[in-house]
Amino acid sequence: MKLQDAFFNWLQMHIVSQARPDDEAAKETLDFFALILHEDHGVSHMEIVDESDRMKIHIAYEQENIKSRQSFDRESAEKLLNDINSNPIYNNQ
Repeated sequence: MKLQDAFFNWLQMHIVSQARPDDEAAKETLDFFALILHEDHGVSHMEIVDESDRMKIHIAYEQENIKSRQSFDRESAEKLLNDINSNPIYNNQ
């Protein structure tokens, strides 16, 4: 899996996990993508930064002891959560 794809998947699952803290499947999937980032790409210390940006979500991370950033379109990153929330199958309705 390409680094950018792994980051995007991790970010989507991070957003879902934050919004749905009791969702064990989301937590497991988040951990899976974190493992891919760590083992396949040598990424560590991932965190969301600059949350005031309404258009982008920024991830700060370290890769091979070099600090870097990756940015993603906020609307695209939040789409999975919006899809889950709009589907009654995944909600207690």
